Amino acid sequence: MTSKDNMIETLTNSKLYREYERAFGDATGLPLTLRTPDAWQVAQKDNAHRNPFCALMAAQSRSCAACLQVQQELTQKGNGETSSCTCFAGLTDSAVPVKLGDQVVGYLQTGQIALREPSKAGFKKVRAKLDELKVPGDRDAYEKAWLQSPCLAKKQYEGALQLLNAFAEQLGAASNQIAIRQANAEPPAIARAKAFIAEHITDDLSLGDVAKAVNMSRFYFCKTFRKYTGLNFTDYVARLRVERAKQLLLNPNLRVSEIAYEVGFQSLTHFNRVFRRIVGKAPTAYRGKLSVG
Repeated sequence: MTSKDNMIETLTNSKLYREYERAFGDATGLPLTLRTPDAWQVAQKDNAHRNPFCALMAAQSRSCAACLQVQQELTQKGNGETSSCTCFAGLTDSAVPVKLGDQVVGYLQTGQIALREPSKAGFKKVRAKLDELKVPGDRDAYEKAWLQSPCLAKKQYEGALQLLNAFAEQLGAASNQIAIRQANAEPPAIARAKAFIAEHITDDLSLGDVAKAVNMSRFYFCKTFRKYTGLNFTDYVARLRVERAKQLLLNPNLRVSEIAYEVGFQSLTHFNRVFRRIVGKAPTAYRGKLSVG
């Protein structure tokens, strides 16, 4: 896990976030997710306020790619500021940055909302896009779900985003406290080592490379690294690469072999073996499970 992953995981599990997420959903009817800037996974997957049409879409790999593209566009479009975009189905999503100083550590994502009342006539364009994407499934079921999309007036939705901006400032303050605790919990050399590993994760990394980068002997670095991470160097790097691979496997347009080399494995055979050891199933089986729900 990167430091941002750790930060977002800690914030997501905090009482502050859990209570706000529940209250925000009850007050607005909108789903809310806190994610890392580079997360490559469908938003609002398990949220009780998730749009029923988006839930149907996410169950299909072809449509899932379209949803992931919207999420990527949100991050790129915002460039560290609040941003919104509308998908082909006329549903708006928004991302509000959570910052630690000037650094974006995550995004509060909400939306899946219609800003004008869905109608049967309006679904014709959506149906045409579903056909173009060759999304399987009963079109009547998609229409029924789409017509049930939550709808807010633009002014109401803007008010909800203002609430999230205020909450993002609170989370930013909490992030600072977490960063201080994390900094005090491990030696600066180990923090630098983690940062170096994350930056060079796609390279052919060795323990000696990292030890040299943080000015430690191989023996002392190995001993200290395991003490503060609970993992030996090889296992830590493997798990970090597998976590990145799991995110990339959500993109149906990438081949497994491409993903293996993208995350730093030197051979597909080694990638498959390590992935199975850590996840419990082969990459193709893991992707297959994702595509069916």
